[in-house]
Amino acid sequence: MTIDWNSFTPFSSLAGGALIGTAAAVLMWWQGRIAGISGIVGGLLQAPRGESAWRLAFVAGLVAAPALGGVVAQLPAVHIEAGMGTLIVSGLLVGLGTRYASGCTSGHGVCGLSLRSARSMVATLAFMGAGFATVFVVRHAWATGFGA
Repeated sequence: MTIDWNSFTPFSSLAGGALIGTAAAVLMWWQGRIAGISGIVGGLLQAPRGESAWRLAFVAGLVAAPALGGVVAQLPAVHIEAGMGTLIVSGLLVGLGTRYASGCTSGHGVCGLSLRSARSMVATLAFMGAGFATVFVVRHAWATGFGA
């Protein structure tokens, strides 16, 4: 995936961050819940009584927001440079990591860090470090034949 730097504006990034923070704060305030997407979506599969409505509303908002954004402004083109196999394996690895870390990037990185959770700090450092290492290996070391 590449970034279209011509479409990047600091305002859109600031607005997106503010919306994510606001959504997380509102969910915490109204429901007393952490805005961890993996937990919200996973909970839809086995939602306790009375838990489905807010989970569906949150996921609907995640889907509707880009659609509404496309009405207001032109969305940048998305170009994914990976094949379907790579995307499937990547998704499975992210899901596995999410289960081991007891949460995802939004739960730990956005909400957990703002709550000063030591567990979230460790989890965030681990998945960011793993991401950096993976990009380095795939884009640099592997692509150049490990220095060959």
